[in-house]
Amino acid sequence: MADQWTFKSNTFGSCNCDANCGCQFNLPSTHGFCQFVEGGEIVDGHFNDTSLTGLRWAFLISWPGEIAEGGGTRQVIIDERADPGQRVALEKIINGECGAPGSNHFFVFASLCAEFLETQYLPIEYAIDIDQRTATLNVPGLIQSKGEPMINAFNGEPFHIALARPSGSFEFTYAEIGAGTAQVTGELSMDLQGTYAQYCVHHYDQDGLVTAA
Repeated sequence: MADQWTFKSNTFGSCNCDANCGCQFNLPSTHGFCQFVEGGEIVDGHFNDTSLTGLRWAFLISWPGEIAEGGGTRQVIIDERADPGQRVALEKIINGECGAPGSNHFFVFASLCAEFLETQYLPIEYAIDIDQRTATLNVPGLIQSKGEPMINAFNGEPFHIALARPSGSFEFTYAEIGAGTAQVTGELSMDLQGTYAQYCVHHYDQDGLVTAA
């Protein structure tokens, strides 16, 4: 029997695009190439009989051109608290190795990468408030990232914008949008300053995106 699994994560991600990220608006990227950092905490998850609830994860990808052109380089980071069985299970999901082809963003992004750096098992410091559009994602020595609301230039107040994807998405059905910053060191170094950020729930199972009833 095929693997049975659930992955429900409160997720924060930031890329180098402006607020109208081409991935979400069916547009080219802002600068003709893509870099992004993303991570989350699993609020409900299992892989067959292995619980994944409470574990954290992150990954980085850099593409030299448009994502659809491929050639990306990816780095996966898994919570050092995960035991050996949990590490294997999380790697399978985040590597896009299980589930229906094209059914979630892990699969799609992996299919557009040419180089896969060795998975790292590290402490991941993470906090998110999706409604308030705030998050921190820190992996000591590798990632320092945070998300905040965009600010309305006219009154200085938080600018509330959200993105609904009721159909056609392999990633989420709803996301809050804000501004992200990230400093990444190592082979996939990045410096993102106030660029596109999203706060969402990634909810997948072996068949693809799970949508609310």
